[in-house]
Amino acid sequence: MMRTRSEDEGTETGDVSASPRLRVSPSPPPRISASPPTLRVTLLLVFCLFGCGKTDTSTSVSSTRTSEAEVKASPQSAFERDLRFVRNGQFSYVWIFSRKDGRPLDKDDAAYLRKNAPQVVDWVTTDEGKRVIAGTNFNLEQGNLNLLRKRFVVEDYSGK
Repeated sequence: MMRTRSEDEGTETGDVSASPRLRVSPSPPPRISASPPTLRVTLLLVFCLFGCGKTDTSTSVSSTRTSEAEVKASPQSAFERDLRFVRNGQFSYVWIFSRKDGRPLDKDDAAYLRKNAPQVVDWVTTDEGKRVIAGTNFNLEQGNLNLLRKRFVVEDYSGK
């Protein structure tokens, strides 16, 4: 004989003569009770923790704007800009040459510098031609620096 389970009664049905009917009431599902204020506070905390967080893009955008503002706030002279340009070349040594009389460097001065400091990779003229910034990976003190000092004012900006 076939047996079926009646869900609404919670009993098995089958041969009536074989066993008496027992009525078992199903137990209700467990209830989680939370008072409405507690539930509201919990939901509010979850929302604040996960819904109001800042994203990384807004942080990076604000830091970029701050960096740009700082750059604009500190005006640089032509010499400072040119010096930064040479330093960005990652040279081990940075030298500044200018004439002893303070006048602008002429073609003869430029030729003399190039001839006596051939190891210099980058030459940048600055301060209306009165100074030249040299970037090199060779220590000019091991070369002709003493000869250059006879004609020019020489400043070492390597560690500055």
